[in-house]
Amino acid sequence: MGGGAAGLMAALELPKALKVLLLCRDSELRSASRWAQGGLAAAVGHDDSPHLHRADTLEAGAGLCEPAAVDLLVQEAPNCVERLLQLGLPLDRDGSQLSTTLEAAHSRRRVLHAQDQTGRALVELLEQRVRQQTNVCWLQGGLVLQLWLESNRCCGLQLLFGAQLGWLQAGAVVLATGGGGDLFANTTNPSTARGDGVAMAWEAGAVLRDLEFVQFHPTALMHPGAPHFLLTEALRGEGARLLQSNGEALGAHASEMLPRDQLSRAMVREMKRTKAQRLWLDLQPVGKTKLQQQFPMIIKRCQQLGLEPLDKPLPVAPAAHYWMGGVATDLKAATSVQGLYAVGEVASSGIHGANRLASNSLSECLVMARQLKDLTPISISAKASSNSYNNVESLDWQCDANLTITAQLASKKLQQLCWQVAGVERWGSSLREAEKQAKGLQNLLDLDAKLKPFLAQKPGQLYSVSAKQQEKFEILWDQRQRNLVSRLLLQAAAFRAESRGGHFRRDAPLPLPYWQCHSLQKRGENLRTAAVGL
Repeated sequence: MGGGAAGLMAALELPKALKVLLLCRDSELRSASRWAQGGLAAAVGHDDSPHLHRADTLEAGAGLCEPAAVDLLVQEAPNCVERLLQLGLPLDRDGSQLSTTLEAAHSRRRVLHAQDQTGRALVELLEQRVRQQTNVCWLQGGLVLQLWLESNRCCGLQLLFGAQLGWLQAGAVVLATGGGGDLFANTTNPSTARGDGVAMAWEAGAVLRDLEFVQFHPTALMHPGAPHFLLTEALRGEGARLLQSNGEALGAHASEMLPRDQLSRAMVREMKRTKAQRLWLDLQPVGKTKLQQQFPMIIKRCQQLGLEPLDKPLPVAPAAHYWMGGVATDLKAATSVQGLYAVGEVASSGIHGANRLASNSLSECLVMARQLKDLTPISISAKASSNSYNNVESLDWQCDANLTITAQLASKKLQQLCWQVAGVERWGSSLREAEKQAKGLQNLLDLDAKLKPFLAQKPGQLYSVSAKQQEKFEILWDQRQRNLVSRLLLQAAAFRAESRGGHFRRDAPLPLPYWQCHSLQKRGENLRTAAVGL
């Protein structure tokens, strides 16, 4: 499930003897991977090593990285780069060597790139390769509602596709649905980043880990009427400077490459102090030639918006960018539910800890997808049902138009609430109050009851769904999932009474030794902690 880098690479890496169905909700090809500008991190330079990459990753992760997972990443990332070159990825070169750039908290220039469109180049290459695989069927425009469980094993899923709602049997399900940036009003993510995979995994009984840790990118474009377009920190690695509203530098030159959480907090505090809605990023120190050669897409996009990035500073502010937490997995990408796997941003593989090292995410997608190369599907009993249907029933469901309007308003309210309360800086009492508000919205809409005809469908049943029913259902469904995942995030943020990595509490501003542990959430159980490295 998912058509970004993780899902596409998983489809390529799964054993060729398997029949693979690649499901994407949107008929348009959109993913956070496609929007990735900076690149992918791998120790390929003469002055670099997996040991140094490991040290930087652990330092950024603030004590919550799983050492074994980090070891896997730094050792396998160069091999994945070689595989991508063999597949045809046009990474930039400096003579005969791969070109690298510097990003925040890296001690070496180790971020490989294809100009400032690395994610797009990678995803388009993987799409091309997936279409060449005879064992992969790619289905776009299908909405997965819930996972199919038999005897505590995942053996398929419920799918709404076209005019039909039914169940698909599978020997394994791989979640590659991305993160939850769209839970926040300000985000660099596409609107598809709603946390759907986290919601489905939680409802299936999977363990979630470290949901409180969200990375806020310091430099998202904040231009009226424009999306919060990411301005890669590779710009700052090449010399771009952050400026206050009065045109003076935000801090010392070294502060430009602080870890993202620290720089975002410095920016938010300056904005609060001056009551400004944005700061400014001056690209001129990079030089026009390098800007046009290395960052052409950023320059073009800004110019289309009427900005002059080569001559004048750009308006920027922090925005939700990446979710370190997710569905807990082991080194084989397996979750706590047998038959269910997760790769990419939806997963908590243990690599990122409390704060992701810049550009480790694309590398993680590739490395963890490769771990699926030996996946063995579970056997499905005859009792579990088959994929054949004898009768198609018309779904008996109607929806009041006012309910969909109320749901859309509730979604906007939740986005604002998460941004205000669970954004760059947090406060315990505000988090708990926000959770109550989210629960109040849930009770007001009562969507589980209103959507029961969909959710109560049994395996073996097949419903026909009209276009009007589907349109209204998707609005209500998105709000239901958003409410669930927002509450899980708020609960985790209220639970961790310290500050660490991407989680900063104004009422508990220091990291505490006894909180150097993971937070775990599982349906029907209280929040608990787990030691790192076990």
